[in-house]
Amino acid sequence: MPSSSTPSDPHGSGPSGTTTDDRPAPRWHLVGPGLVVAATGVGGADLVATLLAGSRYGYALLWTAVLGCVLKVVLVEGAGRWSLATRSTIYEGWSSLGRWTHWYFGPYIVIWGFVYGAAAMAGTGLALYSLLGGLSVAWWGVVSGLLGAGLVLLGRYSVFEKVCSVLVLLMFVSMVGAAALTVPNLPDMAGGLVPVVPDGGLVYVLGVAGGVGGTITLAAYGYWLREKGWDSPRHMRVMRIDNAMAYAITGVFVVSTLIVGAELLYSAGIAVSSGDQGLLDLSDVLADRYGTAAGTVFLVGFWAAAMSSLVGVWNGVSLMFADFVGHVSGGDPDEPRYRLGGRWYTAYVLWLTLPPVPMLFLGEPVYLILAYGVLGAFFMPFLSVTLLWLLNTDRVPRQWRNKPPSNVALVVCTVVFAWLAVTQVYDAVAGVF
Repeated sequence: MPSSSTPSDPHGSGPSGTTTDDRPAPRWHLVGPGLVVAATGVGGADLVATLLAGSRYGYALLWTAVLGCVLKVVLVEGAGRWSLATRSTIYEGWSSLGRWTHWYFGPYIVIWGFVYGAAAMAGTGLALYSLLGGLSVAWWGVVSGLLGAGLVLLGRYSVFEKVCSVLVLLMFVSMVGAAALTVPNLPDMAGGLVPVVPDGGLVYVLGVAGGVGGTITLAAYGYWLREKGWDSPRHMRVMRIDNAMAYAITGVFVVSTLIVGAELLYSAGIAVSSGDQGLLDLSDVLADRYGTAAGTVFLVGFWAAAMSSLVGVWNGVSLMFADFVGHVSGGDPDEPRYRLGGRWYTAYVLWLTLPPVPMLFLGEPVYLILAYGVLGAFFMPFLSVTLLWLLNTDRVPRQWRNKPPSNVALVVCTVVFAWLAVTQVYDAVAGVF
């Protein structure tokens, strides 16, 4: 594979990047890879971070939720543009930058998968335990992990996409409904769009902006585009609409979470726990204030948020791992064993599901959690820096390279996420020592 030349174009795009494909332009549909990547990225931890920001500062940090959506739109558009313009995966791009990308991404995806697998199963288990009882949180988590593995191993991408759309609908109805119940103060909301960092609020600013809609799953977008069949520059317009609409929906969802924190918790001086337990606390508050049905509907939304993240990672990151193995082993990444349903895809789905189970019952190894925090903190700066690098070189046809606004936006992403990485690493190290 050439490292710095425009990839060959088997579908009718010449060396200048001018598309000669005369097939009809694809039509956009509401449910697409953008909705999948956005839904996958909004998990319980992101909801609680936004909820706590609203409960502590009211609407003062509303602008950070909007900023977070804009930053993620920029990153996902860049990943999608690379995939469509070059007809290659993001890991093929990273590999062209040198073997150092292997040395970072290999340990990261292995450690991240092990720890995330336990966290994702625990989150879904907590929601199901609160809804249904019966089994323990750990066993409900195991059930969720096995269900997610079965879905992504046995189902096609189209089935996976439909399941994600149902989960997004449940998330959206529950949180937007909760926000509507609180009767938001519109003038105060408008004031929250003015960028202001309240005293002691910097960590919350970074957390809300950085947590809106995913980390490693942003890079999985190109793989979902490929599975969708959007695989050439003629899909560029529909990809951009898909991405923008998906994060508009995510923005409404996250803003609704902040409204609930501001109106229901901040105004009444009610505190909730950090972590997934905070969502259970909120369901109790909603049940006390608006009736049992409101609390139950919210718990369903909590489960949907956790489960959408689980199945999204089980599918998308497994595709990334299979592609990674194809590149580092010197094989052809287009071989079936490196694609959806192949040997290495299956291996990573099982890695996410089975080895983390003891962590649900025995607790999390301290130093593994430290490595997870440190490696994970640098993924977003890694993604933004490598997109800047890739999209400004002749690896991409000229017409699809970055324009000045894209470069400015990616530089802002790099600065914000590098700052967030430093604070995350400090917190991870301080938490251990």
